[in-house]
Amino acid sequence: MAVERALLLLADIVGYTKFMRFHRINLAHSQDVTGRLLESMVDAVPTLKLVEIEGDAVFLYAPDDGGSASEDLLKFTLAMHQAFHARQQWMVARNMCSCEACKKVGTLRVKFVGHLGEVATQTIKNRTKLVGIDVIAAHRMLKNTVAVREYVLMSESVYEHCDATLRKRSVSIDQELEGVGPTTSHYVDLDAVALDPLPLEEPTSPERLRETAGVILRCFPRVTGIRRFRAPDRAATS
Repeated sequence: MAVERALLLLADIVGYTKFMRFHRINLAHSQDVTGRLLESMVDAVPTLKLVEIEGDAVFLYAPDDGGSASEDLLKFTLAMHQAFHARQQWMVARNMCSCEACKKVGTLRVKFVGHLGEVATQTIKNRTKLVGIDVIAAHRMLKNTVAVREYVLMSESVYEHCDATLRKRSVSIDQELEGVGPTTSHYVDLDAVALDPLPLEEPTSPERLRETAGVILRCFPRVTGIRRFRAPDRAATS
């Protein structure tokens, strides 16, 4: 397998876990919501390559031999953060469903992890994945002690190449990554650097009805058991 140096970027939606356990409707609607939010973030960074959708997270990467992609980490995360909240507020304004998942859409938050390391590609039954210790390290970084609601957490390798704005605003933390060892990471509170919200139009009554009906119809096969719920794919962390 060919090995290349790459920027690994994970965006993880936070806030749905407890609601997904209570009822089939909540689980189906939460998966619909998170899927659309993840899609909006992927669309916001077309220069990054999508590796995988992992439950309520998205895994992206870009080849980065000279550190140029890491220099753009701030641009990538701010574009994704803005897209996430624009789609979130769009749904909040239009979805009239009263299930717990839909009522909590406005409380969801997103966190980002960036790591620069060596990866290889592995193809099994026409499915290509990134593998390597640095893939594992990036996923392990999602479990951390950062106390702020929304942030971008960088490994030391990304920090050395990232935008000066990120370095100036970053806070360093030491953590033990399972299976990797002790590391120093750096995080930035996204509230301090976020882009202005995108303007949103006031929804009409037909738009609200259309959005609500769309959620119900898309989720109907899972709610009734016609279609199985998808299990989060966290294989890269094992």
